[in-house]
Parts: sequence; C-alpha cells; structure tokens
Amino acid sequence: MPVHRAILDFKARPTTPEVPMPPLVGRWTTVAGLRVFSRVAETSETSATPIVHVHGFAISGRYLEPTAARLASRYPTYVPDLPGHGYSEKPRRPLGIPEQAEALAGYLDAVGVPRAVVLGNSTGCLVAAEFAHRYPDRTECAILVSPAGGRHNRPLGRGLVQLARDGLREPPSLARIAIPDYVRFGLLNSLWAFRRMTRYPTVERLMDVPAPFLAVIGTRDPLISNLQMERIFRSPADIDLVRHVDAAHAINFSHPETLSRIVDAYLRGQPLTDPIVEDQIIA
Repeated sequence: MPVHRAILDFKARPTTPEVPMPPLVGRWTTVAGLRVFSRVAETSETSATPIVHVHGFAISGRYLEPTAARLASRYPTYVPDLPGHGYSEKPRRPLGIPEQAEALAGYLDAVGVPRAVVLGNSTGCLVAAEFAHRYPDRTECAILVSPAGGRHNRPLGRGLVQLARDGLREPPSLARIAIPDYVRFGLLNSLWAFRRMTRYPTVERLMDVPAPFLAVIGTRDPLISNLQMERIFRSPADIDLVRHVDAAHAINFSHPETLSRIVDAYLRGQPLTDPIVEDQIIA
C-alpha cells in the first residue's frame, strides 16, 4: 500500500471520543447533515447565559475542557468540535473562518441555545468575532483568549516559527492532544487553516465587534502582538483587556483555574483584579 494511501486510511478510521472531564459529558448532534461531537454540562442555574467554547485551528475542543469544566457548575457549557475537527464528521472541504461561524450558529440551533457567551481561543477568537458580527442578537458577549491572526503572523514562515516557539512554552501534555488532532485533521489542511488565520484582518475585525468583549493574552505568547492589542484597546470597541503573566497561547489548557476566575468575574460584573492569584494577571 502506498504511504500516502496509508495516511489517508489512518485519518479516515473511526475513533471513539475520549470521556470528557467531569461534569462534562459527550454528546452527538447533527449540524447541516454532519455529525458533530461536543462536551456538554447543563447546570441547574437556568438564569445563567450558556457559554460555548470555540477551539483553535485544526484541533478539537478537548484542550478547552480544563477551563470549561471549572465553569460548568455555574454556567450551561458547550464545547463542540466544529465540523472537520476532532471527532466530528468532515465536510467535503475544510471550513474557513466565516463558515465555522455559520457552523457554530447551526450547532447552537441544534442544541437549543438562542443566545450565548462565546469564549474562543486562538482561531476560535476569530470565529467568535465572526459569529458576533453575523448574529449580534445571539451574542451576550465574547471572551477572546489569545486572539491571533493578521499581519503579526505573516509571512507564513514567520507565523510557523512563532507557532513552534509557543509549542516549547506550553505544557508537554498539550502535545498528547494536539498532535493526534492535527494528524486527524490532516497536515496539509492544518497548514491551510493556519495560513487562513494569518490572512485574517484580526485588528480591523476586533475593533468593530458589535458586542462587549474581554481579551485575555499571555505575556509569553509569541503569536500575539502587544502593539495590535493596544490598538484594539484604544479603539471604540467595548473591550476589557487582561494580561496573564507567564502564560503562552493555550491559556485555557495551561492556566484553567485563573482563566475561569477571570471569566466568572467578568460575567458577574466584578472587578477583574479580584481573581488575581500570586500576581498572575495584570488587568
């Protein structure tokens, strides 16, 4: 069997989803004719607006579980693998960022969530921003953790070097999730998705998000430009900005305790300095 055929067969093999971190449970949903896997926790606090967590490029929502599980006792929580990612069924071609925003809307329709807090990481922030632009009435607010993309990550070679540097700054256990996900998504598709992220007008789009949002960035994240974030912060956008000391890009995975406290404080309208633990954040 040729090597490339063996790789295609490996990617096509059905996989059994890992059991999610409690209290999250696995659930299958159909979105636009595709089976979509997600991790769900429906709390008894019915007055709380649901939070939907949106993963980055080429990866599943599994790495978002540490933060999502900590918030799930207070907020209805949804962590889907968007079509083509993780365990979800693949469309005919990989979805671009606007198409992922539409898939997210279809997912929320399928699970009966009319309005949500959209919490994205990395490219998931761009999907969240697109969702807010397309569905402002369905967006309570957005929480954008490490919103990458745009000029800072170009040309492609520079962005890939930034990605490699970040990999060395993340917990080694993240690789056990990310590498199989990238292989399942397809290495060429992963490169294509990363290239699309670098070409996305992140600054311009975030300066015009029609909803209040919180941006959380790590001080050790090579994929984020402080100059870009300052430009967004000074724009008319309704934005709060928090810098997490010593965090890199995947804050949802590496620092879930602090991030969940920041998110909870923001949603409850509390000062963002309240969740400070050992000077880990600068509001």
